[in-house]
Order: sequence, then structure tokens, then C-alpha cells
Amino acid sequence: PLEMSAKKPVPFLRQVVSVTKKVHRDPRFDDLSGEYKPEIFMKTYSFLDSIKKQEKEMIQKQLKKCRNVEQKEKLQQLLNRMTQQEQAQKKQQKMRERELSLKRQQRELAKQGKKPFFLKKSEKRKLELAEKYAELKRSGKLESFLNKKRKRNAIKDKRRLPSQKDL
Repeated sequence: PLEMSAKKPVPFLRQVVSVTKKVHRDPRFDDLSGEYKPEIFMKTYSFLDSIKKQEKEMIQKQLKKCRNVEQKEKLQQLLNRMTQQEQAQKKQQKMRERELSLKRQQRELAKQGKKPFFLKKSEKRKLELAEKYAELKRSGKLESFLNKKRKRNAIKDKRRLPSQKDL
């Protein structure tokens, strides 16, 4: 340490040796890591899908063998979560494919010399809904889906109406 005069008060924090502080990088927000492209990400980590599938099968086997109620409940929750994640991933993939097809159509129209036309969010939603109805019709589940929707809307309407107690 440096020799200090007794007449001057010693500073509270004195720099003996300068320490270089480590700078931590978060790859999610850093430009050095490159731009996130979901298509490339999905191709790179496609091997994870097979691993997840194996894990799901293993959990199903464990669920059949399990006798403990608490353990069985935990396994069931894990299985449900895995299936929900799988469904969400499929839904996201469908949306990506739909957007890509729309972009391709726009490019083709632009090549033909027409002005590009971009859909609004509401129009995209309508197209998505029409596609969903077509899928339900093909699978034969349209009636049950519509019945459930009617019941749900009826319950919502009942809630909105003033009750007899208020009158």
C-alpha cells in the first residue's frame, strides 16, 4: 500500500490495484450473437423433438406402472404440460407456414408488377378462423365445437344480464 501522510485523512475507498470488471453478455439481446431466425433455430434443434418424444413415452410407461397417488398426479401434470407444449409448437409452426405462404404470394404478385397488399390483423384472424372451421368440418367435429361455443356464449350472456336480486 501507498505511504500516506498522517496529516491528511485517508480516503474511505482508495484504489490500490485497478480491477477490470467482467462484462457479462446476454446472447438474447446482444447483436454479436446474430439475428434470431425461427426457421434456422427449428432446423438446428430439430433433434430435441425426438428426445422429447422419447421422454413422453417414458413418462407414459411410468404413469401406467405407478401406484403412488401423489407421484401419479405429478406425472400426469408433467405429461399434460408436455402435450400442451407440443400443441403450442405445432400451432406456432402452422402460423409461420401461413405467413410464409402469404409472403410468397405477395412476392409473386410483385413480380407480375402488381402493388403489394398486406393483410390487417383482423383479416388474418378471419382467415385463421375459416381454416379452423374447414379443419373441424373435415374431421367431423364441427357440430360439437359449435354447440360448446353456443353454451359458452349463453353463459357469458347470462352473466351480463342483471340478476333478479338487483331488480
